[in-house]
Amino acid sequence: MANSEEFGALRKALRSFVFPMTAAFFLWYALYVLLSAYARDFMGTKVIGNINVALIFGLLQFVSTFLIAWLYARYASRKLDPPAERLKRRVEDGAA
Repeated sequence: MANSEEFGALRKALRSFVFPMTAAFFLWYALYVLLSAYARDFMGTKVIGNINVALIFGLLQFVSTFLIAWLYARYASRKLDPPAERLKRRVEDGAA
């Protein structure tokens, strides 16, 4: 089954979401860390009251994490789950 065309297409569909999203999130996180380390004046800039740019960026890390999880759930239900279910049925039928 692992060598089948359907399984290869499923792996490709998974990778087409996971790899770019992982790279984007890593770059976003690295930007946050680098700015925190080397652009202290910018990150310390007050936006509203005691809320500064660093706090906003930190909170946006959580927002982006939940956004990615939500996007993945939507992507998986549309692009990954149906072919995975078909492959599962094929394996179970072949094993029965």
